[in-house]
Amino acid sequence: MKKTTLLINCPDRKGIIATVTNFILAKKGNTIYIEQHVDRELKEFFMRLECEFDEDEEKLALFKESFTTHVAENYNMHWEMYNAEKKPRMALFVSKYNHCLYDILGRYASGELKVHIPIIISNHEDLKPIADAFDIPFKYIPVTTDTKRQAETQQIELLKEYKIDFIVLARYMQIISSDFIDQFPYKIINIHRSFLPAFPGTKPYHSAYERGVKIIGATSHYVTSDPEGGPIIEQEIARVSHIHNADDFMLKGRDLEKIVLSRAIKHHLERKLLVYNNKTVVFS
Repeated sequence: MKKTTLLINCPDRKGIIATVTNFILAKKGNTIYIEQHVDRELKEFFMRLECEFDEDEEKLALFKESFTTHVAENYNMHWEMYNAEKKPRMALFVSKYNHCLYDILGRYASGELKVHIPIIISNHEDLKPIADAFDIPFKYIPVTTDTKRQAETQQIELLKEYKIDFIVLARYMQIISSDFIDQFPYKIINIHRSFLPAFPGTKPYHSAYERGVKIIGATSHYVTSDPEGGPIIEQEIARVSHIHNADDFMLKGRDLEKIVLSRAIKHHLERKLLVYNNKTVVFS
């Protein structure tokens, strides 16, 4: 049996769920899980559906073609179909901070993350020993103001060579150009060291400390041309008080960053995310 995941969004109308599930049944498939949401303000329908087929790849391709003609076009659907058993290929971009990298690779080594990591790319050489310890190729590509375009060209060539499906910026301290982002729409995940949209910038914890906040947080989001304005995937907070200083904020923040980034990666891997109007629908 082949387990398949469908992600669907379209204008809300009566009969969408029945039409989709009956079509799957008619094609000798079995729906095993379904979750849906309707945005009443936008009148938009969202659905995540898991089903199983006792079919080969050629017949699944015919299913996609038939689904497009007989279902998707009738409902003006945007939809994607994924092989739930296939592990995506994820590239990691890092700089000098190691906490997120260690956390991701630890989860990867333990089998918690159902993914392949064929390459780690960095603008510094500091974290190469970590990549070596996990037996993952590490590519050092320095980035300066003068070499940024050339560096991104090298990065993109590597991503194509390794057939990368999506990218995780595990505290990669460089702004990525719009040209780069456009080649990987909603396939670049970033972790930001604050509870967006509050306290953006290079020193969010210091800004939060100076403001006297009572909570701090971390935000994971898809990268768009707005460095801190992409669709938010996950957020988490921790309570702080007057007894904590900026260093305490940073330590607590690093724990949050690891947790929030790993959750975002899992959501992406399990096809639980739909992006619409610069927001995400995150299925359970």
